[in-house]
Amino acid sequence: MSKFLEDFVKLANEDGHNLFRISEIVNGSEPETLEVRPANDCCNCYSIAKVFTQVAIGILEDEGKLSTDECIVDIFPEYVTKDIDPNWHKVTVDMVLRHHCGFRGGDMDIDRYNIYENFGDDFLFYIFNNSMDHEPDDHFSYSDSAYYLLARVASKKCGMKMDDFLWDKLFIPLKFQEVAWSHCPMGYPMGATGLYIKSCDLCKFGEMLLNKGEYKGQRIVSERWVNKAIERQYDLYPTGAGNGFYKGGMFGQQLVMVPGTGRVAAWHCAGGGSNDLVKWVSEYSD
Repeated sequence: MSKFLEDFVKLANEDGHNLFRISEIVNGSEPETLEVRPANDCCNCYSIAKVFTQVAIGILEDEGKLSTDECIVDIFPEYVTKDIDPNWHKVTVDMVLRHHCGFRGGDMDIDRYNIYENFGDDFLFYIFNNSMDHEPDDHFSYSDSAYYLLARVASKKCGMKMDDFLWDKLFIPLKFQEVAWSHCPMGYPMGATGLYIKSCDLCKFGEMLLNKGEYKGQRIVSERWVNKAIERQYDLYPTGAGNGFYKGGMFGQQLVMVPGTGRVAAWHCAGGGSNDLVKWVSEYSD
């Protein structure tokens, strides 16, 4: 076991984090995983799922099948009625990726609300028929509805369900062992949350992003897209040290990538408040 994993678990235990397991990759090594507490092999990574959705969007843009400048209403004209908020005609894919699309913060959180009681059978109908809380591109307002919408954008542009598309384009090339994604009543992956995955496979995904879209010599998504996703903060955020970037999920799930040390770390836990661990990973130099 690496010294990093030993030091990380010691710190996590001292600080009272209910850690299940952590995996790391350093400079392209195979993932090393430390089991801390019993848990399912595949755990929900919650909002880390959003990064998988934006990578699907990036692959499709690389293939010329969409543009982040496209207006959402042009992609889904069948949902455009005289009753929808006029601000919809301003919303682009880029705005949705940045959570600058005017949606109400915290909307469509399937981890907190009963989907059948709150959102109906057609989640897109629910989204299009909600009035917006803000002017599009006015300011940041985080919601799961944004990334469910992007999962539907990706599904429509690739001609299949987004998670099926990602098996061919991402999961199999990175040799993921198991993946499961929660779906809406119409069978589309949620996009924003509900992705069950092994921490070692989550690490491989982070290694691909750290290497600007390439994994073990195989190009998954363009370097241009990864740079764009980091610069425009398509659900990837700076760690504040080591030029690192990360994405977290509910109850303390984290994926951290640190170019300065060549390290990727991914962990599952049940608790929260693990941003202090993100900072520690980004500053770790041993």
